[in-house]
Amino acid sequence: MLLLRFCMSSSKNIWVRFHRWRLRNLSERGFLTLLSIVVGILSGIAAVIIKNTVRLTQQAVNTLISNEVHNYIYFALPILGILLVILVVKYVVRSEVRHGIPTVLYSISMRKGRIRSHNLYSSVITSSLTVGFGGSVGLEGPTVATGTAWGSWLAKVFRLNYKNTILMLASACAGAMAAIFKAPIAAIVFAVEVIMIDLTVFSLVPLLLSSATAVVTSYFFLGQDVLYPFKVVQSFVLADLPYYILLGILTGFISVYYTKMYLFFNDIFEKIKSKRMRLLVGGGGLGILIFLFPSLYGEGYEAINECLAGNLDYLFHESLFYSLQDELWAAMILLAAVILLKIVATSLTFGAGGVGGIFAPTLFMGVNTGMLFAQLINRLGFREISPNNFALIGMAGLIAGVLHAPLTGIFLIADISGGYQLFVPLMVTATFSYLIVRAFTPNSVYHIQLAQRKELLTHDKDANVLQMMDVREMIETDFEVLPPEATLRDLTKAISRAHRDLFPVVDKDGEMAGMVKMDDIRGMIFDHDLYDKVKISELMYMPKYYIDPNDSMEIVANKFESSGRYNLAVIENGKYLGFISRARVFTRYRKEIISVSHV
Repeated sequence: MLLLRFCMSSSKNIWVRFHRWRLRNLSERGFLTLLSIVVGILSGIAAVIIKNTVRLTQQAVNTLISNEVHNYIYFALPILGILLVILVVKYVVRSEVRHGIPTVLYSISMRKGRIRSHNLYSSVITSSLTVGFGGSVGLEGPTVATGTAWGSWLAKVFRLNYKNTILMLASACAGAMAAIFKAPIAAIVFAVEVIMIDLTVFSLVPLLLSSATAVVTSYFFLGQDVLYPFKVVQSFVLADLPYYILLGILTGFISVYYTKMYLFFNDIFEKIKSKRMRLLVGGGGLGILIFLFPSLYGEGYEAINECLAGNLDYLFHESLFYSLQDELWAAMILLAAVILLKIVATSLTFGAGGVGGIFAPTLFMGVNTGMLFAQLINRLGFREISPNNFALIGMAGLIAGVLHAPLTGIFLIADISGGYQLFVPLMVTATFSYLIVRAFTPNSVYHIQLAQRKELLTHDKDANVLQMMDVREMIETDFEVLPPEATLRDLTKAISRAHRDLFPVVDKDGEMAGMVKMDDIRGMIFDHDLYDKVKISELMYMPKYYIDPNDSMEIVANKFESSGRYNLAVIENGKYLGFISRARVFTRYRKEIISVSHV
């Protein structure tokens, strides 16, 4: 016991000395630079672990499956995998494991960048079981969740302030995306577009270093090959431009369909309170879909690579439609089916209790959309276009539309495929897809639910600061409170003690009956004959404008502007809590602006 105390005391002293050394010898920017490298390494290792854990899980599953029942086992595998996830969450993690990127966005907007510690490992385990057993989701979300959890942990350990904590989360996010996709440029763009960090001179170096360090870590363990090897056989020709515009419009509408279906199934499963019923409904539905269309199984990266190579055999492999593999019309029908059903399979995976990301399903739908579009144009005889090129560009269109991130779509597809020769059509298709989807859905899949709950931070710094301010923390209670039965005499005594010119009138149950303003009784307090004759109840009034502690700061600011008052009462279910002053709100706002000014 004494040894344990000695060790704890020694480690604490070492830690204190390190902090002192850091403050004396390292500037804030220098320390953040070093920390971003550490975050990049940890994010890269997280990506490597998740990738290898999924690969080993899939190998173990395939080893246990006999060839005779392989097609039928598709029905049971996803249910088994998601059941294991539910058990791990219930008995090991003992806390809800949320989807990766929305978790990061929520922590930034509502938890000041603090991410629960179980995310250091929980997403690795649960996503490996989900995807390893055939769940129709991706790995980028869990990788981001794990990387940012380590970034948040480091920020907590080194006692970073809010702006630097958010910078570490953004760096971890960029590192995780760079490592999982081997796309360092796209990862930085993603952090700016989706995580919504402001790209300033202060934040640029940590983002660059974290992204570069993470991708080098990924190269070291996973090799330097691009994720989707693609050889540009036919370069961009100007005559194809109208078709790339049409592809952008098509992928925009597919993105709208994606978002609507995702929200539709999310609403359905939220109404199912029983986890067992969710597993049966979601897992059973997913099993049926995968049994009928095996290409929906798992992440779908092998299918994407085959499609980019112009090989459509993945649509028929282990399928009931295998005998039709030489028929192009059958392939086109199956392409349309898997495009429409992939988001259904993904939503069922999430609804049943699986953990994963939406990047892989988005890429899968995009590559198949591009391939189907090109095949239709060629078959109808409008023009002979390259199916492979359009399959590649289709992925950029879906990423731009589903994520509301056209730059991420452009750079990600160029990075992961090496297809920079097609940069112009990437830009055209991604832009038109984004324009279409913005007309129908103002927020992306990642952002829409947070936006509905007013929990989303954006690049609008003023709105962000207002959202970060807590109404309850600004309530002032140093007001003289009077009961309704009080007289003018009681009020004059309260005035002698008070340094405020407002006097709330509150009954014995704590409910606000009204308030008295100093200006309204100034002439009466010098008339002693009225002291015992006039009751406070005759002088008080109920304010037209008041604040509920559950109001957002945006609502509070609007109430101050509409009322023209300098102080507003705070009332919750009729109960008096105090006042909030315009001056206090403004002072707090200025402090918050300064605290985030370099993020």
